Amino acid sequence: MSASRLHKKPVSRSRNKRAMTSEPTGKRWSDLSGDQRRRRVLGLGWRIGKWGVLLAFLGFTASVAIMASLFAVYGADADLPDVNKLKTYRSKQVTRVLASDGKTLLGEIFDERRSHVSYEHIPKVLIEAVVAAEDAKFFHHTGLNLLGMVRAFFANMRAGRYAQGGSTITQQVVKTFFLSSERKLRRKVQEVILARRLEQTLSKEQILELYLNQIYFGHGRYGVQEASRFYFGKDVEKIGLAEASVLAGLPQGPERLSPVKHPDRAKRRQRYVLTQMVKTGKITSAQAERVSKAPLPLSPRGLRPASPAPEFLTLVRARLRARFGKKALSYLGLTVVTTCDLRLQRAARAALEKGLRNIDRRQGVMRFGRPLGRRSLARELKRLRRKQSGRLVPGRIYRGVVVAFDDKQGTATVDLGKVKGRLRVRQEKRYNPRKLPPSRLLKVRTVVRVSPTRAASKGQPIPLRLAQGPQGALVLVDVKTREVRAMVGGYDFRTGGFNRAIRAVRQPGSTFKPIVYGAALEHKLITAATRLPDAPHPCENWLRIRKRGSKKYAGHLLVRQALAKSVNSIACRIYERVGGVRVRALARKVGIRSPLTKHLSLALGASGVRPVEMAGAFAVFAGGGLYQAPLFIRRMGALPVDRAALAPAMSREGAYVVTSLMTSVVRKGTAWRVRRLRRPAAGKTGTSNRNRDAWYVGFTPSLVASVWVGHDDFSPLGRRETGGRAAAPIWLDLFGRILKGKRKRTFVRPKTVIVRRVDPIKGFAMPADAGGGRQEYFLPGTAPEPAPVPEVDPGEHVIQDDE
Repeated sequence: MSASRLHKKPVSRSRNKRAMTSEPTGKRWSDLSGDQRRRRVLGLGWRIGKWGVLLAFLGFTASVAIMASLFAVYGADADLPDVNKLKTYRSKQVTRVLASDGKTLLGEIFDERRSHVSYEHIPKVLIEAVVAAEDAKFFHHTGLNLLGMVRAFFANMRAGRYAQGGSTITQQVVKTFFLSSERKLRRKVQEVILARRLEQTLSKEQILELYLNQIYFGHGRYGVQEASRFYFGKDVEKIGLAEASVLAGLPQGPERLSPVKHPDRAKRRQRYVLTQMVKTGKITSAQAERVSKAPLPLSPRGLRPASPAPEFLTLVRARLRARFGKKALSYLGLTVVTTCDLRLQRAARAALEKGLRNIDRRQGVMRFGRPLGRRSLARELKRLRRKQSGRLVPGRIYRGVVVAFDDKQGTATVDLGKVKGRLRVRQEKRYNPRKLPPSRLLKVRTVVRVSPTRAASKGQPIPLRLAQGPQGALVLVDVKTREVRAMVGGYDFRTGGFNRAIRAVRQPGSTFKPIVYGAALEHKLITAATRLPDAPHPCENWLRIRKRGSKKYAGHLLVRQALAKSVNSIACRIYERVGGVRVRALARKVGIRSPLTKHLSLALGASGVRPVEMAGAFAVFAGGGLYQAPLFIRRMGALPVDRAALAPAMSREGAYVVTSLMTSVVRKGTAWRVRRLRRPAAGKTGTSNRNRDAWYVGFTPSLVASVWVGHDDFSPLGRRETGGRAAAPIWLDLFGRILKGKRKRTFVRPKTVIVRRVDPIKGFAMPADAGGGRQEYFLPGTAPEPAPVPEVDPGEHVIQDDE
C-alpha cells in the first residue's frame, strides 16, 4: 500500500452520504439524469422553505412587536378620546314648534335635523335589518370582525372600488363620534383601540341607539326618526319590514341610494338587505319576496311649504336662545306648543295683506314719475352716493334708480349710489301679481324704493325687493286667556325677519287716549258726562297740523263725545287735570313697557309703543281691569313656562266705563266703518304726525286686536290715510272672517257701575220721570243726582247700539 494512500484524509460520513445521494458536482443540468434533477430541485426547495419559514417567523414576530408598540403608544396617547363621554352624550336635535292644537307643525329649529328616539321605541324589525346589512355578527363580536375586514379588503380589490365595508357598527360609532375621516395608520389603530373600549363600556343596545340616532340618512335628515318622517311620513316606531329594509340600506350611501333621487338603486339595495335578513334567519324567503316585488313605500311629498306662522317660529327661536344660549339651542330637542290658532293666523294675514294692497291702489304706489333726464339722473346718483354709507342693511328702505332690465331673467338692475342691486321683478307677488316682465312694470331711469333681502355675496349684486307701499302689523289676543292667537309681522313676512308686531316702536297717536281717560276716571277727576271745552290748546302745536280754517272748534263737549270724535284739545286738558305721573303709572300697569315722554304731548300719543303692547293694554279694558302679559307659548316640553298671574291694573268699574266710551268711537266716531260688523265692539283709532302711522286697536267681548300701518322709513302714508281709513278696515275684515257664524257676545256691566240718564249736551242728570236724554255709566261715588233710573235686571247690562 502506497504512502499517499496511507496519508489520505478520511471522508466524513455526511460528505460520503451526500456524494452517494446527489449527482456529481460540476456537471451541467443537461448532463444530469431525471432522477438527479428531481433530487437537486427537492434539495433547493427544502433549503428555500427552511429559510422562508425562518423569515416568516421573524417577520411575524417583528409585526407583532411593531403592532404591540403602536397600540401601546397610541393607546397611551393623552389626546385619545374618553369613551365614557358617550354615556351622557347629547346629540344635536330638532326643536319642533307646533300650533295651539298640539299637532300642526309650524316649523322646526335645528342645525342638524335629528330627533332622538330611545332604543325601546326603535322597532325590532329595523334593528334586525340594520344589523343584517351592516354587521351581521354585531351581537357576537367584541367590537372587531377580523374575518369581515379581510373579506371586505379582497372584495374591494376585486371590484376596483369601495364595494363592501369591513368596519363593525361599533367601529362606525367610534369614527362618527371621535375620529376624523383621514386614512392614516394612527387613526386606524385608535379606531380599533376605542372600539374595544366602547364594547367594554356600553351595552350592545346602547351602541345601537347611538348609531341609529346619529348617522346621516340623506336629504338633511339625521337619525332614524327624522329619516322615517321624511321618507314615509310616519314616526319610526310605526314602520314595518318594507320601510325598515329601505332605511337599513341607506347608511352605505345616503344620497347615492336615496329612494327619492335614485329609486332603482334604492330598490336594489333594499333587496340586498332582505337577502341578508333571510341569511341571518330574521325573515323567511316568502316575506323577502313579497316586499321585493312591492314598490318602495314612500309617502307623497312635494316641496316643503313655508311656515304658516313664521312670526311664532321666529319668536320661539329668540325666546329659547335667550333662555338657554345660542350653543345649547341646537341640542334642546323640545316640542314647543304655541298659542297660535292657525285658522285665526291665516285670517289675520289675509286681512292685513289685503288692507295694504288697498292702500297701494289708493296711493298709486306703482305709478312712478317720469324717467329722469340726463342732468336730473346725474344729480340723483350724486345725492345717493353722498347719502349711502356703502353697507346696506337688510330690511331697511333705500332709494335707487332703475338702470337696466333683463326680461329673460325677470330682473332689473338698480343703482343705489355706491353699489348696484338686482331686483327680482317676477317674484314680486305684491307689486307684480300678473308676473309682468320688468320692462312692462318699470321704466329705465325711474326712482324706486327698494329693500335688501339679505347681505350681498362677494362679487354678486345685492338682492333687492320693491318697498313702494307701506308695511303693517297685527296682534290678536284672547281676552280671557291673554294668549296671542294670531300675529302678523308684515306683508309677506319670512322666518327670521323683522317682526313689527312685537319689535316696531311707533307713535300710537290717539289710540293712547283711552289710557289718559282711564287714569282720570280711576282718580275720579272726570266722568263720562263731564263737560269740557274744545278750544285751542298749546299741545296741538306739537302736532304741526294745519289750522282748522273754516272749521270752528266745537265748544263744550262731553267726555264721551270728545273720545268718539278724538278731540285733541280735550285730551290735553284731561291729561293736565290728572297729571303725567298718573298717566304713565297706569300705562305701566296695563303693559306699556316702551319709554314714555314726560311732555304734555304724551296725551296725543307722542311716545312710541309696540303693537303687542297696545293689544295687551286694551285687553285690560275688555277683561275687567286685569292685566297679564300676552302669552305666546303654552308648553315647552317638560320645562316650565313663565306664565304670570292676572293682576289688577284698574278697577272693574273703570275698565267698563272706558269700554263703554270706546263703543261710541265705533257707533258715532272715527271708527264708524267698524259698525258694519253688526256686533258689540269697542276701539280707538289713531294717526300720528303727517300720517306716518295709522292705528286701530279694537275688541269684542272675547278678542282684542291691534292693527298698525306705516312705512318702515317713517315716510307719510299719503293723503287721508288715517287710522279710521287705513287700519280700521283691516280690523273689520279680520273680525268679519273669524266671527262669521259665531254667536254674538255682549259686554257685561259690573253690578257696581252706576247708571244715570243725563242730558246728551249738557251732561247733567235728568229727573227720573223726565223723557229724553241718554243712559250713562259712572264709577261709584261719581254719579250725579237725582236717583238712578229703575232697571229691569240690575245684575247685567248690555251696551246696545241705540244707547
